[in-house]
Amino acid sequence: MAPGNALTPQLTGAFSGTAVRRHAFDVPARTDSVAVARRRSTDLLTGWGHHEELHETAALVISELVTNAVLHTAGDYILCELTDLQSLLRIAVRDLGCGSAGPRLCHSGDEEERGRGLLLVDAVSSAWGAHEAPYGPGRIVWAELAHGGPGRPC
Repeated sequence: MAPGNALTPQLTGAFSGTAVRRHAFDVPARTDSVAVARRRSTDLLTGWGHHEELHETAALVISELVTNAVLHTAGDYILCELTDLQSLLRIAVRDLGCGSAGPRLCHSGDEEERGRGLLLVDAVSSAWGAHEAPYGPGRIVWAELAHGGPGRPC
């Protein structure tokens, strides 16, 4: 799949003959939604038969991407999508932009602990990136995790 086409209505560029599994869900744009998104992704990957190592890595990535969307945008909800190709899991998180209220402010006392999320995503992903949403407001941040397929470790 070509980079940057997450959360589009159809899958373009999928490999011929490859089974593609795709699931999208939304969560409210609140800090407690990070745990909800993490749990939903883990449940989904368990249902798809993936190894626990992939569950943990995907949970870390989705946690960081949803956290960034909650902290740096002002939409009411965040869209999450997991797409599973033969040996690649793509995680995409779409925020709804700043809206009329502007971005949410970070607490200044937390500055030292913040800013590491995308470094973690970069460290565990085979590729990642961000782009403006192709329709409507917002931004999509995505990451790809290489894996050995269902039931096999990364």
